[in-house]
Amino acid sequence: MFQSAAKTLSVATTTAATLTRGTSFSIRRYCQKTPATLRVSEAVSGAKLGANVKVQGWVRSVRPQKANLFLHVNDGSSLQSLQVVASSELDDPLLTLGSAVEVTGTLRKSPRQRQPFELEADRIHVVGDCDPVDFPFKIKERHSLEYIRQFPHLRCRTNAFSSLLRIRSEATTAVHSYFKENGFVQIHTPVITSNDCEGAGELFQVEPSSPNNEEGEKFFSVPAFLTVSGQLHLEVMSGAFSRVYTFGPTFRAENSQSRRHLAEFYMVEAEVSFTQSLEDLTKVMEDMFRSATEHVLAHCAEDVDLFHKHVTPGHRDTVDAMLKNRFPWGCDLQTEHEKHLVKHCGNIPVFVTDYPYDLKPFYARDNLDHPEHTAAAVDLLVPGVGELCGGSLREERLDLLKARLGE
Repeated sequence: MFQSAAKTLSVATTTAATLTRGTSFSIRRYCQKTPATLRVSEAVSGAKLGANVKVQGWVRSVRPQKANLFLHVNDGSSLQSLQVVASSELDDPLLTLGSAVEVTGTLRKSPRQRQPFELEADRIHVVGDCDPVDFPFKIKERHSLEYIRQFPHLRCRTNAFSSLLRIRSEATTAVHSYFKENGFVQIHTPVITSNDCEGAGELFQVEPSSPNNEEGEKFFSVPAFLTVSGQLHLEVMSGAFSRVYTFGPTFRAENSQSRRHLAEFYMVEAEVSFTQSLEDLTKVMEDMFRSATEHVLAHCAEDVDLFHKHVTPGHRDTVDAMLKNRFPWGCDLQTEHEKHLVKHCGNIPVFVTDYPYDLKPFYARDNLDHPEHTAAAVDLLVPGVGELCGGSLREERLDLLKARLGE
C-alpha cells in the first residue's frame, strides 16, 4: 500500500514539474469554462452577451443556405424565439421542425432590428428527432384553434396556447402575491368533501373504481363529492384567522356547454373576519382585480398583445379603461341583464349589490328590508364576461341561520 502511494505521488510530482516547465499537457482542456445554460427569454433579452452559452429547446423553423444555417429555437419561456446562426457544416438530417436541440455558441448582437440578439452556434446536438411529415403543425401555416385542440400533446408548442399558459402562470403568481402582501393565510381546502356548499345539487360523486370492492360496499362512510367550493372550510378557519383564502380546482356538474359553465375550473375564495360592510369586500375584489391585471400586463406584454391582435382586437382599450376608473356601484338588480348593465355604466367593471334574498345561498346575510327583502351580497361584473367575482356578508345571527337552513 505504501509503495503504491509513493509511486502515485512521484507521478503527480513529475506531472507538476512538467507543467511548470511549460510543456503542453492535455489536462488543460478541463480548465475551459462550462457554457452557461440560458432560457430563450434570457437570451433574447441579451443576457450573457458575448459569452459562451447553451440553449435547449424545440426547433420552430429551419432555413439551410449554401454557407449558413438558420434556426429559430423556443423553450416555452418566451413568445419570441431565438435565432441561431451556424455554419452549413453543422446541418443534420435530423434537424427539422419540431426536433429537440441543444445549441452551444456565443451570444451576439444581430444585424437585424427585429431580432436584437442571436446565437452564433459552434455545436448543435439533436436531442430528440421529429418527423416533419407526421408533425401536425407547418412552418408557414396559421392553424385554427379548433385544429390545434386535436393535438393535446403538442398544442402547447403553438403561440396561442403557450402565451395563454404563460399568462395563466403569471396571473396565478399575481393572485398569491396580492393575498400574501395583504396579510391573508392560504388554506388548502379538501377536493373530496361531503359538503354541497352551494346547495344546488350539481356535484360529481366520488366512488372507487377498484374491481376488488364488493357490490354495495362504500369506500367513504358518507356520500363524497368533488368540491364545488372551499367556502365552508374557509368559514371554519375564519374563526381563528382574520384573513384566509384558498385557490384551487373546483368542479360543477352543470349540464351546460358554455364557457361560463366549465366542469372543472380554478377558483379564488377568501374570507374576511370582523367586517360589517360590503365595501370591505368590494375593496378586496377591486384591489385584487387591479393588482393581478397590472402584474400580467407588466410581465406578459408580448403574450397579451398577441391576444389583443389576433383574438380580441380593440380589447386593450377596454382593459386600460378598467384600470383608470374606480368601479361604480349599482343596486337592487332585478334581472340578470349583466352585460347591458356594464355597457350602460360606460363599459367598465360594475359592482351590483343587494340581490333579492331568494336568489342567494342560505349563508348570505339578510338585510331585513321588507318588502324588498334583499341579501347583503355583491357581484363584480366586467365587460365581455359578466360576473367575475361574487360575495356576501355571512349571516351571523344564529336564529336566522337556522331558519334559513330549515327552509
